[in-house]
Amino acid sequence: MKSYAALALQIATHCINNCADRRSARERMAANLAKARQAVAGSKAFISQFSGMDTRLVVLPEYFLTGFPMGESVEEWQQKACLDIDGPEYEQLQAIASDFDLYLGGNAYENDAHFPELYFQTCFIISPAGETILRYRRMISLSAPTPYDVWDKYLEIYGLEGVFPVADTPIGRLAAIASEEILYPEIARCLTMRGAEIFIHPTSEVGSPQLTPKELARRSRATENLAYVISANSSSLEGIPVPGASASGMSKIVDYHGRVMAEAAPGGESMVANATIDLEALRACRRKTGLTNMLVRQPFQAYADSYATHEFHPANLLLKDGQVRSPEKGELGALQQADIERLSKTGVI
Repeated sequence: MKSYAALALQIATHCINNCADRRSARERMAANLAKARQAVAGSKAFISQFSGMDTRLVVLPEYFLTGFPMGESVEEWQQKACLDIDGPEYEQLQAIASDFDLYLGGNAYENDAHFPELYFQTCFIISPAGETILRYRRMISLSAPTPYDVWDKYLEIYGLEGVFPVADTPIGRLAAIASEEILYPEIARCLTMRGAEIFIHPTSEVGSPQLTPKELARRSRATENLAYVISANSSSLEGIPVPGASASGMSKIVDYHGRVMAEAAPGGESMVANATIDLEALRACRRKTGLTNMLVRQPFQAYADSYATHEFHPANLLLKDGQVRSPEKGELGALQQADIERLSKTGVI
């Protein structure tokens, strides 16, 4: 497939933090799912009618089903918000992808039978066949456990390719970056090393007319990796003390030269962030010689020793003698403070 339409769908999140119990939380999640389905259906029909392009890829915002934990313990958030890999919410998401014949990307909190003590924040991509073809667990977080916290055991189960997955599909080689992780060039680079051409970026971030750090990072990750970035932000966060429109706008598609192709305005739900993905042009650009092909000119091995010999944040902080433990409330922030103190004493920061 040489070209097709992609959509960063900007929709509201009705958060579940104030739900009294699991049942009411699941009812709200079901309503969020129904709304997402309706928005996907209407958006695809509209784009097809007015542009003549078939929408083959839709990206939903970060944690669009639930919102984010606001002080809940790991156990509380598992019960209230986390999806089971074979649970009804994923079945409904798979039905959206298959019913509308598209690849559906998004982000959710989910349980993992291998790590019953934890949950992971996960970016997913579902194929038109209704199969989950990619599952990327967020690697850097201050509010949720990550694979790096149980690194040795996670690698034993999933391997490094499971940490940095790339899905080779008819619409390109797809990968996912979770929200704040767009700020870390290494995440995108590890995915690009494995062939990624299109990054989906579910996010829920501060909307601003200024060039925010994430906005700068979106353009940088696209440019330095010669890749598309499809970034879907919330239109609002409802049902929590934070003013709802604080996260609004910023949904956009950035091309492989770092140029914004389409962008949704703040203040409401929108399908405006849709654009044509030209896969053939991207691949031709990656195969040209010259200064602009920064990707193939990278001397990765020159950096390897520096990464191997400098530890800023240790691995396995939630793993001891092969046993996984759940973090206490506030512990993830305390671990960051310990890293700061250690690095300060050695003069690195």
